[in-house]
Amino acid sequence: MTAKPTITFTKLSAPKKGSVILLLADDLALSPTGLLCDPAGQLARSFPISGFKGSFGAASELLAPESASLDRLTALGVGKADTLNEYSWLRLGGAAAAAFRGRGDVAIIAELSGRAVEPAQAAAIGAGILLRSYRFDKYKTRNNEDEDSSAGGGLRVTIACADPAAAKRAFANIQNVVEGVWLARDLVNEPANTLGPIEFAAAAKALESFGLTVDVLTEREMKKLGMGALLGVAQGSSRPPRVVVMRWNGGKPKEQPVALIGKGVVFDTGGNSMKTASGMEDMKGDMGGAAAVIGAMRAIAGRKAKANVVGIIGIVENMVDGNAQRPGDIVKSMSGQTIEVLNTDAEGRLVLADVLWYCQQRFQPRLMIDLATLTGAIMVSLGQFHAGLFSNDDELSQQLIAAGLSTHERLWRMPLGDDYDKLINSKNADMKNIGGRYGGAVSAAQFLQRFVKDTPWAHLDIAGTAMSAPASEINQSWGTGFGVRLLDRFVRDNCEGA
Repeated sequence: MTAKPTITFTKLSAPKKGSVILLLADDLALSPTGLLCDPAGQLARSFPISGFKGSFGAASELLAPESASLDRLTALGVGKADTLNEYSWLRLGGAAAAAFRGRGDVAIIAELSGRAVEPAQAAAIGAGILLRSYRFDKYKTRNNEDEDSSAGGGLRVTIACADPAAAKRAFANIQNVVEGVWLARDLVNEPANTLGPIEFAAAAKALESFGLTVDVLTEREMKKLGMGALLGVAQGSSRPPRVVVMRWNGGKPKEQPVALIGKGVVFDTGGNSMKTASGMEDMKGDMGGAAAVIGAMRAIAGRKAKANVVGIIGIVENMVDGNAQRPGDIVKSMSGQTIEVLNTDAEGRLVLADVLWYCQQRFQPRLMIDLATLTGAIMVSLGQFHAGLFSNDDELSQQLIAAGLSTHERLWRMPLGDDYDKLINSKNADMKNIGGRYGGAVSAAQFLQRFVKDTPWAHLDIAGTAMSAPASEINQSWGTGFGVRLLDRFVRDNCEGA
């Protein structure tokens, strides 16, 4: 993958060489340091010609400005300075990365006309640069000159700010979260021929170097536990399933853990209820929920969160062979409840059913949050700008929504209820795995709720946001890493020191 740019922080001063980016609000007033970078006033004189008005993300640049030894001087608009929030500063970093146009030394003057940029804001600019710079190019044997120029592993970025020491400390924490996002994106982007259940489990096992305890359950152990729902999905693949348990013990010794649970279908043909060929290649990303959990655990451990967190992922491949389960088969879940499998393409809920039950039995968590690329129906409802939130707990829902608003990984709460639950009643078993044509995302969530006891629980359907979501200032990747920043913020705001 693309090498990450180097980010450093230094005291405010006018650089002597390289490229410089100045932040300008819509009043177009240069900061004191900015004036030193453009002593002849060329940049301001160029604004009417370029049409630059300081709107957010807009840029105007001078090459080899006169009366300065700089290679390039760029004005980057921030819009109305008093409306900038946490996500705005991330976006600003992404916009700056897009303006770098290649490799070399770049300095960003983190100063606006009327005030110094705060350390956390300067750190967010650095994080936005890293998020925008991500590229999945490990299989490319030559460079593509037409690609977005923000992918520059040779970039050396200096952020000049009022308190570089505080900015560096803030960046150290947020960088761990960015590393988690990069990891999740790598996993989602990886082709299925190189990332099967065993390789996926190995990627989680590698996180032991950050202080996590990682256990891997094999097919034999799952059979002993009675995970018939998960194993039914996996039986058509030559690659055996795995369940991975990652534990971070950063809280009090006897404190109940927060549980993060992910669906990890490394490839989904639909089984005997086979998908159409068009777009099936995207089903390498059907493990976006598990990728988000791994990425969040990397972030949580990296910044040494003061909380007990357990991450559990069920990893399978849904394939077709002579041993694959058939529509109409009945399987017995770990909970003892029986499931009539009417559609083998509704497989993710079968995986999660056993993992949810296992989590409660083993860890008695204080709350559970599962993430899954579960239904196309959620995209019909919400498009690709919100993930669906289903929950049995109002407080947990509000906390997750708040975390989503802070990180811009936004959630929209969807309904649950007895009327929807009746849709999955079966004549031949305790339940069936689909509920009919309408309300597919809701009936899938109702199915999962049957495997949740009294534990506060939330289900996030991220089918529209984990892969192929619209590009943004901080993401140009097919695999978005959605959920990592959301989960980390949820833990940070609600679970540490509680």
